[in-house]
Amino acid sequence: MTGSAILENVRRYRAIASLCRQAAAFRPVQRISLLTQADEWEQRAVGELEEYFDAQDSPVPLSSQAAPIDRELSAIENTFGASGGS
Repeated sequence: MTGSAILENVRRYRAIASLCRQAAAFRPVQRISLLTQADEWEQRAVGELEEYFDAQDSPVPLSSQAAPIDRELSAIENTFGASGGS
């Protein structure tokens, strides 16, 4: 996986976290759950960056992990109605 692909994933993760926080502001009943999800997406973004930088010294390519992540992101974006071009 290239550096730009990693940054794109991080951008998407943080956008989803932002959507969760925005939804929490308008859905008080689901607030705790949505804020928990936002935190999980932020942690995923940090983990993605850490994994990328840790793998710089590793002989195993990260590209083998791209397909499952892309499928999961597409499912989440469809759920929240996020657009990839914003």
